[in-house]
Amino acid sequence: MAPSPRTATAPRLLKALFVSLLAVAAAHLVLSDTLRLSFSSQAASTLGAAPGYSADQAFTNALINTFLVMPFVLWAGMRISGERKVWPMVLVGTAVWIGAVGNGIDVIDDAPGTLLPLRSLALVIGVTALASLLRRRSPA
Repeated sequence: MAPSPRTATAPRLLKALFVSLLAVAAAHLVLSDTLRLSFSSQAASTLGAAPGYSADQAFTNALINTFLVMPFVLWAGMRISGERKVWPMVLVGTAVWIGAVGNGIDVIDDAPGTLLPLRSLALVIGVTALASLLRRRSPA
């Protein structure tokens, strides 16, 4: 079976930009929704409810879930769009997302429903899309 031809740079970059946007949106949605669970459990424990699910567990769960969603959406989105050799994009995108969340977690941890800084979200989308252009050269 012959290897599939390489996609041109511009279409691959546009696909990567769209998939990166979807991945950031999905990961941010998971992060903010599970952080809301953390706020709810903090409020419940403050009001004297029985400790069923601690705020620390919910916070850790929020971070783990968002770090798992990002690589999956990047990988699945690029594979569904017909691209191959997407692992550099997935690795770079996940690393940049972890950095952005680590840098902005104090912003969204203080109030439910807030967004990470838009500059960092745009940076994640841009760097992840550009990382899609990192491909090993196939032997000619």
